[in-house]
Amino acid sequence: MPTVSVRDQGANKYADVIIAVGIVAIVLMMVIPIPPGLLDFMLALNISLGILILLLTLNISDALELSVFPSLLLVATLFRLALNISSTRLILLEAYAGNIIEAFGNFVVRGNYVVGFIVFLILVIIQFIVITKGAERVAEVAARFTLDAMPGKQMSIDADLNSGLINEAEARQRRRAIEQEADFYGAMDGASKFVKGDAIAGIIITVINIIGGFIVGVWQMGMEFTDALRTYTLLTVGDGLVSQIPALIIAVSTGIIVTRAASDGSMGRDLSVQLFSQYKALFIGAGVLLVIGVLPGFPKLPFLFLAGGAAYLGYKLRQAQSQTAAAAEEHQREAELEQARQPENVLSLLTVDPIELEIGYSLIPMVDPSQGGDVFDRVTLIRRQLAVELGIVIPAIRVRDNMQLKPTQYTIKIKGVIVADGELQVDYFLAMDTGGVMEHIQGIATTEPAFGLPAIWVEASRREEAELAGYTVVDAPSVLATHLTEVIKAHAHSLLGRQEVKTLIDNVKEEYPAVIDELIPDLLNLGGVQKVLQNLLREGIPIRNLVTILEALADFGSLTKNPEVLTEYVRQSLSGQITALYLDEDQVLKVITMDPKIEEQIIQSVQESDQGSYLTLDPTSAAKIMEGIARVYEAAARKAANPVILCSAQSRRHLKRLVERINKRIPVLSFNEISPDAEVQSIGAVTLQQ
Repeated sequence: MPTVSVRDQGANKYADVIIAVGIVAIVLMMVIPIPPGLLDFMLALNISLGILILLLTLNISDALELSVFPSLLLVATLFRLALNISSTRLILLEAYAGNIIEAFGNFVVRGNYVVGFIVFLILVIIQFIVITKGAERVAEVAARFTLDAMPGKQMSIDADLNSGLINEAEARQRRRAIEQEADFYGAMDGASKFVKGDAIAGIIITVINIIGGFIVGVWQMGMEFTDALRTYTLLTVGDGLVSQIPALIIAVSTGIIVTRAASDGSMGRDLSVQLFSQYKALFIGAGVLLVIGVLPGFPKLPFLFLAGGAAYLGYKLRQAQSQTAAAAEEHQREAELEQARQPENVLSLLTVDPIELEIGYSLIPMVDPSQGGDVFDRVTLIRRQLAVELGIVIPAIRVRDNMQLKPTQYTIKIKGVIVADGELQVDYFLAMDTGGVMEHIQGIATTEPAFGLPAIWVEASRREEAELAGYTVVDAPSVLATHLTEVIKAHAHSLLGRQEVKTLIDNVKEEYPAVIDELIPDLLNLGGVQKVLQNLLREGIPIRNLVTILEALADFGSLTKNPEVLTEYVRQSLSGQITALYLDEDQVLKVITMDPKIEEQIIQSVQESDQGSYLTLDPTSAAKIMEGIARVYEAAARKAANPVILCSAQSRRHLKRLVERINKRIPVLSFNEISPDAEVQSIGAVTLQQ
């Protein structure tokens, strides 16, 4: 290995020296005369270089594989101009510039300088107007579009890096490729001007050679007028042809490389695959050629021959595609059978989706984008909304049809268990009675699935009538989205597993490593943090402010490892956030207070065990307390939209367990969870005398 490395370094060093010497020699050729024999070699080298460049551009799959092309184009153009100057010097001084130029002047155009001059002009026009102009425009547009697309490509790379699809090394490599692509097309935009200037210089040099040669031949060498015109014109045309043919080849190479899109194969392979991939086009082309061939006045043999060739090629192509499709289908069938035989395939059946939405067949148009359904878009918005509100990343929601359901029914599953269901009427609107209905209208009676409000399904034509009557009207997809959102909120704690907690903690660790290093694993393990976060989500407390939560756990983790107690400490640290959740429109917290005797009775009934603490209230006392809470809360709910039960910190979590038996939506807060600057107003009290 070391020997190879040294040899490679030596080769690179000699290559740099050779290129430097070659460029200096090209410049010297413009000043120092060279003999005709050496000029022949140089002209042959120029033609070979043009052919080599053309073959390279035809066999690359990406323009960056020949990223040196702009510099190579400049050197080739400079070399060709140096040859023009050297040949001009020999033509004017000796009326002879080597065998290659003479052969192009006599053999290629058969000694007819008029025909040669016309051919030369045609070549220059083709190169200057068609190829060079087009390549210049394509290079300019490609450079502009490449630069405009750079920010979007950079953002795409950053997104893939953040999502874990690529690593840092791959990201750097892709960024470098984007920079190289922008540099390449920017350089090609300028390098294409070399080809354009070379074409113009070829025309000017040819005119100068003819006029100068005529003057030198007649006035200095004493040649006859016609002999001077014929000799110098043939030499000049030969010189022009021998220089413009490589120039034309390199111009074609320039056009190919700037119009070449990235692919997996060479240009020849791409052309053969893409041009001859549609046998129907070949059959139609054969028919058109056949019709032209039988028309009166047209030569029949060429068109009939081409028609037969196209038809035969189309037939063979269709036959090959049929065989390929049959072989692919057979291969796929065998692969599926082989996969089904593998015992490992059973493992995929054991996976349970975190969230599933199953729908009846009548609801399929709501989720099918081709039929105008937007449920998938709404699901994406739901995940974003819940990420902001709750602070967790909701897993992907799988939507599938279930023929066992009623046509209009849907079910929502959490980890394979049905937790909610409902029915929807497609093309109908749900009109809900939220308390402001002034006039009842006819419709299909139902219950709003998310909040249990009385509602009716009305036809789309009666939507405006329902709104004027005081109903709150929403479409069926919105009903489904709202129900799905509320179900996920209610079960967010069960969706937060250890892997999800680790993802959240890793995200925090990037900016707050000290908090994580102090807490995990010395004070709490991952499971302990998970239980606290689940307790918060179970009562609707967002965990988006994860830094404050983890700092609170670090503060009190040395005092206790009990997740229930730690949750209470965390709730007190989130007092401002919790208070803001339950403020009404006037920024007032409406509360229901508890009789201290009730709280004392609850605290005294708490028993501690290895599995945690639990209440040992006798059924009669528990029923009486719950009955009083239900009665007072119902009365308070008529006065305020979002009343909360206020109690001491010692009894809060135990009182919450009693309240959950009445209504899980009733919030229970402790005095320590109320922000000091919050305005609190009591609208009810639960006492033992009730």
